[in-house]
Amino acid sequence: MADQYQYNTNEEKLVKDSHTKEIDLINRDPNSINDDVIKVEFEDVIAEPDGTHSLDGVWKLSYTTFTVSKYWCYRILSAIFGIPVALLWGFLFACISFCHIWAVVPCIKSCFIEPQCISRIYPLCIQTFCDPFFEALGKIFSSVKVALRKEV
Repeated sequence: MADQYQYNTNEEKLVKDSHTKEIDLINRDPNSINDDVIKVEFEDVIAEPDGTHSLDGVWKLSYTTFTVSKYWCYRILSAIFGIPVALLWGFLFACISFCHIWAVVPCIKSCFIEPQCISRIYPLCIQTFCDPFFEALGKIFSSVKVALRKEV
């Protein structure tokens, strides 16, 4: 009985579910797809040129307000809309995958197969219909003689 239990746990370890794979909670953008778009800092949005400075306390409080509000606004929006939007994107990419697998690839394969079939039938049609027609035309016009004369 103990051997059977040990075998089942080993078997469960070998079978991995791709839907529950472990994700990296530290590096959440491993492919760096948002490096150039999303990294907006206070200095990128608000800047005071030389000669036009607010009070130091206002500047520090503005920085803190911007940073904290951006942080919490993102957190709240993620909490409210993250799962529904992920569901929509999952549905969209599932539909795209479905169409690609069940429609696009078979259509492309069909486009490659059809010309092969036609390339075998086409010579038969030419030999059956066109060859006798042009052979008959050749026999009809074989007795025609053309003479060129130069008029002075």
